[in-house]
Amino acid sequence: MKEPSDLSKALEIILKNSALEQSNGSSHNGHGNPPIVAYGEEASPEGEMHLRDYWKTIRKRLWLIIGLALIVGSVTALRQARQPDIYQARARVQVGTQTYSPALGASRGESFYPENGYMEPEYFNTQVQILTSPTLLRRVAKNLDLEHNRTFLDGRVENRSTWRSLLTMFGFSQKQAEAPKNQNVLPDVNSSPAFASAGFNADDPAEVERLTPYAESLQGLVDVEQVKKTYLIDLRATHTDPVVATKVVNAMADAFALWNMEVKTKTNTVAGSYLQKRIAELQSQIRSGEEQLVNYAQSHEILSLDASQNTVVERLAGLNKELLEAENDRGLAEAAFRTSKLPGATEASAEVSDKQIAELKTRLGELRQKRAQLLLTDTEESPEVKDATQQIATLEKQLADTRGSAKQIITTNLEVNYRKAVEREKTLRDSFNKQRGETVAQNQAAINYNILKQEIETNKGLLAGLMQRSKENDVTMAGTPNNIHVVDYAAIPKGPVGPRRMQAVTLAMMLATAFGIALALFLEYLDDTVKDSRDIESGLRLPSLAVIPIAGKSTQRFFPISRALQRTNGNGASPELLINGTGSSVQAEAYKHLRTSILLSTAGRPPKTLLVTSSVPAEGKTTTVVNTATVLAQTGAQVLIIDADMRRPRLHQVLDMSNDDGLSAILSSEVSEADVLSKIRKYQDSNVYLLSSGAIPPNPAELLGSTQMKRLLEIVGESFNYVVIDSPPIASFTDGVLISSLVDGVLLVVHGGKTSRQVVKRARQMLQEIGAKIIGVVLNKAELNAGNDYYYHYGYKGYYSRADERSSQSESSSITVVPK
Repeated sequence: MKEPSDLSKALEIILKNSALEQSNGSSHNGHGNPPIVAYGEEASPEGEMHLRDYWKTIRKRLWLIIGLALIVGSVTALRQARQPDIYQARARVQVGTQTYSPALGASRGESFYPENGYMEPEYFNTQVQILTSPTLLRRVAKNLDLEHNRTFLDGRVENRSTWRSLLTMFGFSQKQAEAPKNQNVLPDVNSSPAFASAGFNADDPAEVERLTPYAESLQGLVDVEQVKKTYLIDLRATHTDPVVATKVVNAMADAFALWNMEVKTKTNTVAGSYLQKRIAELQSQIRSGEEQLVNYAQSHEILSLDASQNTVVERLAGLNKELLEAENDRGLAEAAFRTSKLPGATEASAEVSDKQIAELKTRLGELRQKRAQLLLTDTEESPEVKDATQQIATLEKQLADTRGSAKQIITTNLEVNYRKAVEREKTLRDSFNKQRGETVAQNQAAINYNILKQEIETNKGLLAGLMQRSKENDVTMAGTPNNIHVVDYAAIPKGPVGPRRMQAVTLAMMLATAFGIALALFLEYLDDTVKDSRDIESGLRLPSLAVIPIAGKSTQRFFPISRALQRTNGNGASPELLINGTGSSVQAEAYKHLRTSILLSTAGRPPKTLLVTSSVPAEGKTTTVVNTATVLAQTGAQVLIIDADMRRPRLHQVLDMSNDDGLSAILSSEVSEADVLSKIRKYQDSNVYLLSSGAIPPNPAELLGSTQMKRLLEIVGESFNYVVIDSPPIASFTDGVLISSLVDGVLLVVHGGKTSRQVVKRARQMLQEIGAKIIGVVLNKAELNAGNDYYYHYGYKGYYSRADERSSQSESSSITVVPK
């Protein structure tokens, strides 16, 4: 791109030229042709699609849809072939009306369940839910030991042949049913006590947690359904092993019947269990109590509880009597002892108890009497009186001493007796208290003995009552009927019921086809490229002059070796020269159709100067320039090709000419008409001439928009019938936009299936903003398949695949040559 200053200069030149043309009232070609208006104004709104458009899109991407369906179908078929066969076993149970036993004294009002289950849908729905409840299924898993059943856990059959399964699936082989080796079927629960005892313990959290995964697996394998208008319920189990499916469904039927029986007898069962437990406890307590009673009697020396035969009681009574006597004796001794301490209390006792005092008193009386007699005759001083007085004093002293001694002896004796009485009383009291303690202890032991004995007697009475009730409960349980019966046990299935492989493959292919169609439509929606002439006319609102199919076969476009062969057109020339070479007649006829479209593109006279440009690089404008000039020259007209792509010139290489002197030299200086014509070279023996680009200038935009360019077109216009100009892409450079204002018509080349509509719209807008005359669009390198251009696909390609190509010379005779 050039600097902004260069662009502004170029735009000033364009505006100046446009103003001059408007003031003169005519266009550059002198014919006064009005500007070409937008094409397809009455076309359908952009983006609107019809049913044929959808069908066209589907046909275009048909192989995508078919391939996706085949891939998904094949993958599904292989996956289904590797899936194990599914077998289904069916058992049937009857849920009858509730009954009662008159012999047991039951009444209709005591039944918890309704008597008519058919009239109660809720009852049947409840039974169906119970059949698939985790509790019942955990019991089945426990009874069948599914924890250790490898066939159930793996859920697959070994040694399956995928190839044989595929043949069977598509009907080329039949599956041979093999009789299973193990055909064990669980018996009826009513005749199998072992089954009842094998159930799991619902109160054990560890066991419940351990069996829960297997119960959940069973929930996915079993199906329960009520048979309409009957008392029957069908149980179905599916598994890859027919024996496992049979055992599971039969075990479910038996477990269901057993569970119902347990529910009906649950009260009696609980009562029976309690009674048995209490009976065992009472028997144990009675045995333990009797042993304890014997041991207690031995340890407490209880020989007899009769008072007349109890020595302990007799001894206590004797001690009590002796204690009373000792208390009395002690009281008397104490009284005597205390009395002896009173003044004169012991004198009388001493005189009575001591004979010496009596003798001394007698003698003292005699002496006193003798003294009295002596005094009658004698005086106090007489010796006889003094002697008598002395003797009386001696006796009185002796009597006083004797009395004191006797009194002391009496007091001492009384004290000793008192002490003995107290000691005896104390001894007897201690003995009495001891004996009384022993008697009280023996009485307490007797009381405890009686309590133990009474407890044993009570337990014996309770035991007898519980044993009687236990017998009655057993009779009640034995007479309780079960209203659920197994009608049909499942037999081992002979053939599989699934998987439905063909249905799965068919459904997968249908879904893949639908997805492929949706994907094709979605890709078409995302595809913003110009693909056919309808996109040009309705989407871009421009005339579609021709559709040029891509050169070479499909294999030559997709394989590297084949692409290497395309480096020539088959005749040793450049691959852009599709007309002179021996290339496909489809391309030749396409360019001849383009020639006709160009000649008829404007009213009155065809455009003399023609600019061939594109939106972006690599759209094939150089190829279009060369071949368009060639087909025009085939009419006998003199055609000049001007290589105005001074950014990346290639025409001299295509036509195998030198590029020493060309357009850049003419535009960069003032040259005469002769100098201009001298720089034009003829291509081989044809009516095609080339004015190459020459040396690449630093300012191609300014040169192409200059007055020299306009004068050049006037000069060559007088010498040649048609002037075809090659320019850079207009979306990248302004060169083409500048030239478009100087020519009679602009031919826009679009790469089919690659160029975006938005890019082409932008190019169209740029050209229309400066008043360029767009005569139409050439859809180049178009894929002519079933979903694309039908005219060329069937009209040209089909025709020339069956006939020889017509000669170019004979075709040229049908075209009118425009004179110079």
